[in-house]
Amino acid sequence: MIGTCVIAFIMVLAPLFAVAWVSFFDNKIISFPPRGYTLNWYVAAWEMERFRDGFLTSLKLGIVATLVSLLVGVPASVVLARGAFRGRELVQSILLAPLIVPGIVAGAALYMFLIEIEIATGIQVAMTFGGLALAHSLIALPWTVRLVTASLIGADRQLEEAALVMGARPLTAFWRVTWPVIRPGVVAGGLFSFIISFVDLEKSLFLVGPGSTTLPIAIVNYLEWSIDPTIAAVATVQIVVIAAGLIVGDRYFKLTRAF
Repeated sequence: MIGTCVIAFIMVLAPLFAVAWVSFFDNKIISFPPRGYTLNWYVAAWEMERFRDGFLTSLKLGIVATLVSLLVGVPASVVLARGAFRGRELVQSILLAPLIVPGIVAGAALYMFLIEIEIATGIQVAMTFGGLALAHSLIALPWTVRLVTASLIGADRQLEEAALVMGARPLTAFWRVTWPVIRPGVVAGGLFSFIISFVDLEKSLFLVGPGSTTLPIAIVNYLEWSIDPTIAAVATVQIVVIAAGLIVGDRYFKLTRAF
């Protein structure tokens, strides 16, 4: 059993360490063994407008998508976990649908939908930051709903009911009793929403506007013409951003409680 776990960890982590290692090679063409090590590729990546703008755009999209998914997903999760109404399963299935639909199909569907809105209203939505943020919010929402709902189902409802019996208002009972229990699920939902948005490629390919790009698109475009440690440096930065978010989140909010 332990050997199986070790093999699994190696299979998951070895490619990440390999990419990080290559990012420090002094070779202009990736080859083994390296002739030396340098940090110049990180400087070169930041000086390239495509990577710099792509990183900043992906960062802004991730923040917007996370905020929208939390503002919509947390109340929706409370209703789904605590409410009993007709069509509850249908609503839950709709909110979780982006997890099931292939990314390329969802991207094409969103693009055509936004074009139809533009034709009907005369307002440009497709190929704008707003349309792209909407798409990223849609793919981030299911993670918040799923994780927060799981936390609410695992929370003891009787504690909140006891607070209500003792005279606390519903909002106060939720904030003082339920919120501390589900907070790891909310933080986990926000982190996964940010990660899913930050690394998304399929929907961004359909909806990114002229003169704009995201980091995954910039990486793919660069790989079409060049293979050097610059791309490894960019990928390493992406890995570090995601890993740092997960580590800090788990350190202060114990994300393992959400699963």
